[in-house]
Amino acid sequence: MKIISYNVNGIRAAITKGFLDWLQQANPDIICLQEIKATPEQIPLDLIKEAGYPYNYWYPAQKKGYSGVAILCKTEPKQIVFGTGIEHMDFEGRNLRVDFEDFSVMSLYLPSGTNIARLDHKFKFMDDFHNYISELKKEIPNLLICGDYNICHQAIDIHDPIRNAKVSGFLPEERSWLDMFINSGFVDTFRHFNKDPHHYTWWSYRANARNNNKGWRIDYILATKNMENRLTRSVILSDAKHSDHCPVMVEIQ
Repeated sequence: MKIISYNVNGIRAAITKGFLDWLQQANPDIICLQEIKATPEQIPLDLIKEAGYPYNYWYPAQKKGYSGVAILCKTEPKQIVFGTGIEHMDFEGRNLRVDFEDFSVMSLYLPSGTNIARLDHKFKFMDDFHNYISELKKEIPNLLICGDYNICHQAIDIHDPIRNAKVSGFLPEERSWLDMFINSGFVDTFRHFNKDPHHYTWWSYRANARNNNKGWRIDYILATKNMENRLTRSVILSDAKHSDHCPVMVEIQ
């Protein structure tokens, strides 16, 4: 089974850049999207279904043209869970989960810390999300959390760790939280298979960053330790260029 996570930075814009043709070629069983920036009424759902995803679920933010997550599936899940039930997390449409018989998949869009107020919001989200997941794992031991975490974990995950040391996304407090979160019972599926540097999932639109591969790895598929022996492959699909991010893929048995 092939699962992809992709921050599309606007699903409508991505579609105009060939996203649906790419989706059919990539052919994942499940794809988690972040930053959809649209409501279902604004999305060509008929084309999504024609691309092979009759079961598609959308959780937009209350604010128009902002945030939002989605999950597209080839087969029907037994349950769909919109949000977490925590209001300050849910009004921005940042969590969506689908449950199958023996595992669950979540699409996550963790806030960025663009200013002091948003950084405070990000840390509150991180703390509450960790508590939420700690309880959820008791109910759902086989869980994949796919998404844009807006945090580089280690120096290997960013092109310039020295000059970005005081930039949100690579702050010591953010990195230690992600370290703690992974160590609470998760596997970073990409690093499980690949320990090499210079693999990134996001590049600034400025200064020709993508062509020079001056990027950040902030998109992850984290699997609960229970699923470690089911992981068969994980790669970053850097050739997909419908966004300032690129997709991450994992294959499981």
